[in-house]
Amino acid sequence: MTYLTLKTLHILSMVLLFGAGLGSAFYKWMADRQGKDSDSGNVAHIAATNRHVVLADWLFTAPTVIFQPISGVWLAALAGWPLTTPWIALSLGLYAVAGACWLPVVWLQIRMKNLSADAASRNMPLPPAYWRMARLWFWLGVPAFAAMLLVVALMVFKYAGA
Repeated sequence: MTYLTLKTLHILSMVLLFGAGLGSAFYKWMADRQGKDSDSGNVAHIAATNRHVVLADWLFTAPTVIFQPISGVWLAALAGWPLTTPWIALSLGLYAVAGACWLPVVWLQIRMKNLSADAASRNMPLPPAYWRMARLWFWLGVPAFAAMLLVVALMVFKYAGA
């Protein structure tokens, strides 16, 4: 594979990873806010949103999470950049931070999907455990999102000593 073809796939994968992640997070957060702020707490809507967020993670996020480091390391090798190049090493470290946040987020999303589906099927409100998980899910997303923003900036500007 040529460098430019791989670079194009790497960039498209990054856009898909970032876009799917941000889009899913936005819709889940909005559904949760609507449910938390309303008297009825539209549990069926929250359950459907959670189901779609988990599906989007499996269809879009997981494959790109795997492809990004593989294609990034491959690009570095093709370009002759050692992985110890500061911007590459920092990017890989930040990617690991985002991944360390993402793995518990996936578990939380699956748990929240199951809790909300159960509550919706029984026409019950969401349990307090759901809202605790939703807060943790949100706060794990903050450093993950910040780390990914920095990775993108490093990819574009090749900053930090390169």
